[in-house]
Amino acid sequence: MSLLPVALIGAGCSGFTTAKRLRDESIAFDWFEASDRIGGNWAYNNPNGMSSAYQSLHIDTSKWRLQFEEFPVPADWPDFPHHSLIAQYFNDYVDHFGLRGLIQFDTPVTEVARRADGNWDVTTKKGTNAYRAVVVANGHHWSPNRPVWEGSFNGQIIHAHDYRTPFEPLNLIGKRVMVVGLGNSAVDIASELGQRSITEKCFVSTRRGVWVLPKYFNGIPADKQAAPPWLPLPIARWIGRRKVKSLVGNMEDYGLPTPDHEPLDAHPTVSGEFLTRVGSGDITVKPAIARLDGDGVIFTDGSRELLDAIICATGYNIDVPFLSPDDAKVTDNHIPLYKRMVQADPALHGLWFMGLAQTLPTLVNLAEQQSKLLVAWLSGRYALPSPDEMAATIIAEEKRYQGHYYASRRHTMQVNFEPYVADLAAEIRRGAKRVVRQAA
Repeated sequence: MSLLPVALIGAGCSGFTTAKRLRDESIAFDWFEASDRIGGNWAYNNPNGMSSAYQSLHIDTSKWRLQFEEFPVPADWPDFPHHSLIAQYFNDYVDHFGLRGLIQFDTPVTEVARRADGNWDVTTKKGTNAYRAVVVANGHHWSPNRPVWEGSFNGQIIHAHDYRTPFEPLNLIGKRVMVVGLGNSAVDIASELGQRSITEKCFVSTRRGVWVLPKYFNGIPADKQAAPPWLPLPIARWIGRRKVKSLVGNMEDYGLPTPDHEPLDAHPTVSGEFLTRVGSGDITVKPAIARLDGDGVIFTDGSRELLDAIICATGYNIDVPFLSPDDAKVTDNHIPLYKRMVQADPALHGLWFMGLAQTLPTLVNLAEQQSKLLVAWLSGRYALPSPDEMAATIIAEEKRYQGHYYASRRHTMQVNFEPYVADLAAEIRRGAKRVVRQAA
């Protein structure tokens, strides 16, 4: 009896690199994409509404660190490419490997449900079909976390997910604008709006200080100088902290609040422009919002600012709307996953997640590596450990990768790329030995 095919959901970078791996292993699969194009978050103005890219966006990861293992980036790329180059690179990958014809475009998945026989039903507008496994690659930067404050505001409030340009969706020219947050989208958008030719005044509101890291150290992209994977993470962090403090200095010297944590104890905020804008007075930093107040905002220090618009760069929610909460329980923006891919419960071993992590330095090429373990499991060359061992490993590895971060919903999925990929390779070898033992 032939095996049921696999269902693959999403045609962003996690989806199409997984698709290539499945096809190369001759594993039958059906591939669903809600949009009319590939690229997910990096498809600017994606008609499915799931792209958070703004017109001026350049990736914070250098080209050397984001390129695919089997498809290098063009040699003439700048160090930090514009989103349009990333989108073209993704399309070139899909066409180079002949994947486009495999995608069922304009086919959102509306429901994924467990069957009594251990397989899975996947429902789209074309109907419901059974699959032996479901691979979720729908991304996690598309469902905005929209804060709620006391009071009311006469101006307009949008999320960074909605922001495209200083003119779209809001005309911010000559306005008093505040960006909420100090993550990467926040500092990018504030740096753009902080130019005196664009807004009358630009503010940034933050609940806490952060370390803003430069894109270059000594003329070399900072992420190109990563510690080797064999170096213990605590030592690598110690070296990195010293380097940051030596080359960047104190945040309060630029006019930012003093961080309550060490460098690298938070997901890094990276910008080559923001500190200069703050230091030049183009951006004024304010504390957290206490309440909205008609034509302005009152902050926790009691100060008040007149505002026309607020942009919330307040992160994203993990959202898998087609799954039952029983099959993917999200708690504090977190799903516990073995190797950031699969849950410990044996009843859920047919449900895999690609790219559901916050990876340093980049998420772009993570699923390309994760898919090696996935196809080994699907082909029977790899066996998962016992549920108890999986559960214990999830706790231990989250402590390893996330234990030094301050408590925040943005730090629930952190992994460091090099040691994580090295461990995936070791885990595939361990799983192969389990297969031999189980067959004996």
